[in-house]
Amino acid sequence: MRAVGSDGSEAVPTGDQEWERIARSGANQQSEESEPELIREFLSFGLAGATYAIPVERVREIIRLREVTPMPRVPACITGVVALRGDVVQVVDMRIRLNLEMGAPTRRSRIIVLHGDDDRVTGIAVDSVQEVLRVNEEEIDTLPTQSSSVVSELCKRGDEFVSIVDLDYMLALDEP
Repeated sequence: MRAVGSDGSEAVPTGDQEWERIARSGANQQSEESEPELIREFLSFGLAGATYAIPVERVREIIRLREVTPMPRVPACITGVVALRGDVVQVVDMRIRLNLEMGAPTRRSRIIVLHGDDDRVTGIAVDSVQEVLRVNEEEIDTLPTQSSSVVSELCKRGDEFVSIVDLDYMLALDEP
């Protein structure tokens, strides 16, 4: 259900409202389905027309894309930092990190703020946040081990494949 503002335009939920909506959608989906043995949950997001996913337990929150303060002498995929309730959050542009074609931000663009090591947080800039996926372990295919890639696994959802991002590798920014 979409909220509509007094002027008839679509009201865009705040970051907290959006994260709550996505989390509730995943919880409702869980209660409606029979519970298989090994289920993994992922937050899916759109990027350059493809769907990617990250483990939901690593997500701290989702915020609207905002102005990023550039930083000198950092890898190209780090667009800069944003302030978030007293934390300085480094922002990684997923399009650059995955060597994808650049695109202009839209109203749906978001920063997914991730829990990191040592209580550090990192944000990843994406085109859109889609849903919480509940995937049976049997539906996930691991990519060959000799493949050093930000994408470590794939799962089939309907007619498309969802690329599951290896966050530890992706955030090791000394890699290409």
